[in-house]
Amino acid sequence: MATILESAQRAIKNWWISILIGLLYIVAGVWVMRTPLESYISLSILFSAFIFVSGIFQIVFSISNKNQMTDWGWYLAGGILDLIIGILLLAHPLMTMAILPLYVGFWLLFQSILSIGLSFQLKSAGIPQWGWLLFWSITTLLFSFLLLANPLFAGLSIVYMTAFALITAGIFRIFLGINLKKLGNIF
Repeated sequence: MATILESAQRAIKNWWISILIGLLYIVAGVWVMRTPLESYISLSILFSAFIFVSGIFQIVFSISNKNQMTDWGWYLAGGILDLIIGILLLAHPLMTMAILPLYVGFWLLFQSILSIGLSFQLKSAGIPQWGWLLFWSITTLLFSFLLLANPLFAGLSIVYMTAFALITAGIFRIFLGINLKKLGNIF
């Protein structure tokens, strides 16, 4: 069975979706950092909508690449998970504020673990920037652990940890999109 990279070598469509998601993550992270006092309340609404939209984009990416990637189901599962979490968060805004750090922490944990695996697949394909992808994945993983370790510690630290985690996840996504485009150009 081919890895996701071997399948990607045939053709990766919509590599730009990863860059778009990365830009959305960075914009959300900067917005959270610039408005920390209002952000905790607003973050529940923003995060809910953001996760919902991210899920839709990941589902589109996975379905559009199902013939090129043998492991496209993992991307589909991640997109469906994001979509379901987004719907749950949008449906229960007050509850979302109370448990937002746990949602953010587990979501970032899942995303960073997927990203670490993808970084090593890029390494095996000979992509020289795989180390940067691994670095940003591990950085995002550390922020997810910080959020999960202190879920009841409300206040500005949760807002800033969330902002930094979103920014690092966004940087990873941009690096990933650029490398997927380069990989497509090589093959």
